[in-house]
Amino acid sequence: MDTNELEHLRYPIGKYQIPETITEEHLENWIDILEHLPKRLEALVTPLSDEQLETPYRPEGWTLRQLVHHISDSHHHSYIRFKWALTEDNPMIKAYLQNEWSDLFDAKTAPIQMSLDHLKVVHAKLVFLLKGLSREDLKRKFRHPEGNTETTLEENVGRYAWHGSHHFAHIENLIKREGW
Repeated sequence: MDTNELEHLRYPIGKYQIPETITEEHLENWIDILEHLPKRLEALVTPLSDEQLETPYRPEGWTLRQLVHHISDSHHHSYIRFKWALTEDNPMIKAYLQNEWSDLFDAKTAPIQMSLDHLKVVHAKLVFLLKGLSREDLKRKFRHPEGNTETTLEENVGRYAWHGSHHFAHIENLIKREGW
């Protein structure tokens, strides 16, 4: 497999890019993506067999089971980051080791329905929260310990809309490649 093919498997929708100016239209679109991701993901993965769920989405990648659990874990962390940024002044967030989390027993063996149900609830709470925030609220920031980089909440809305779509595309592309 050449480098371009592997890069496309890793980033099927491209890497996240923050728009120079984040508009109301961006935010509405991103919130809509977040609102509908749980149902779209559930419809995509629930027909899959256990054997299919044990298939990596790319060479040296996570299995589909691990990927579903990762999306739930990651978006849970994002929800907490929104709450920290809204209640603290530019807080330093707690990073988590996503590869190590995905190697844990539950990520490798638990039924995906657990994470699908969790994602539904986290996204329902997140979307409700986001729809009630002002543009001023969305300018609040948090810092990531890796590089001490600052992220605004409006950037984070886009990042997690991209993140869910990114992993959805991983799964959808594997299903198409395998003819499932």
